[in-house]
Amino acid sequence: MTHEYWSSTSGKGSRKNNLAELALRFGSDLADPIEQNHRNSWLFRGFCESYFCVSPKEQAMKRIGLIGGMSWESSIEYYRIINETVRAKLGGLHSAKSIMYSLDFAEIESLQREGKWGKATELMIDAAKNVENGGADFVLICTNTMYKMADEVQKHIQIPLLHIADATAEKVKSRGLRKIGLLGTKFTMEEDFYRGRLAEKHGLEVVIPTAEEREIVHCVIYDELCVGVIKQSSREQYVSIMDHLVVNGAEGIILGCTEIGMLVQDEDSRVPLFDTAKIHAAAAVEYALQS
Repeated sequence: MTHEYWSSTSGKGSRKNNLAELALRFGSDLADPIEQNHRNSWLFRGFCESYFCVSPKEQAMKRIGLIGGMSWESSIEYYRIINETVRAKLGGLHSAKSIMYSLDFAEIESLQREGKWGKATELMIDAAKNVENGGADFVLICTNTMYKMADEVQKHIQIPLLHIADATAEKVKSRGLRKIGLLGTKFTMEEDFYRGRLAEKHGLEVVIPTAEEREIVHCVIYDELCVGVIKQSSREQYVSIMDHLVVNGAEGIILGCTEIGMLVQDEDSRVPLFDTAKIHAAAAVEYALQS
């Protein structure tokens, strides 16, 4: 069966009738390679690419589930990076298969500030279920802090939750680094759900800013970055804090809030920066395209 045959039949009758005719005429040729070679034979590839005009890679793309809105400033970046990465890998007009459930961050921030993590967990579980019911094959929470309830979320859904700390830690380790600075919300910098995972699961030594510096980092995130405000004075404060982390032995720095990459870039640091939003989004594409 040649490429010309597939092309010449595409205009005759319905696609269903054409397929039935082809199956009758070439039944043994079609069935055996698929069964014997797990749908990877030249025949199946020719069928996919010439008759349906799609590649096996495109057919296998998983649907990415995104829980966003925390804040939407970084959710935009997730969507952009994911789709740009898919296009770079597959070419042409390809884009990601995805579904996003966006939360009202004012409600989430209030629960965080008041320590009502039980209620926040309920909202995250509900969001994850909505994404799963919408057809997602796996899910990302598009923020670092809300991985505080990652284990509870995973218990209530049947699809995998791609953990942002794991994706980031793998990138850090791939650079041969072991002592790493961490910036983020106070919850992320101070609590064990994130620092502990980096240390216990990945063997990383984590360095965090002083209490006064952590307050600065936290306030800039909520008062400025989450509402789209970028200030040079805040960039200078972050650069100074990052310098202190390096003095304390940090070989690299994790930007452990998905908005921080809006404020500081590689050129602002003496050591490698690990932007969790970029790393997480890229990891999602890699997982989506795995066969």
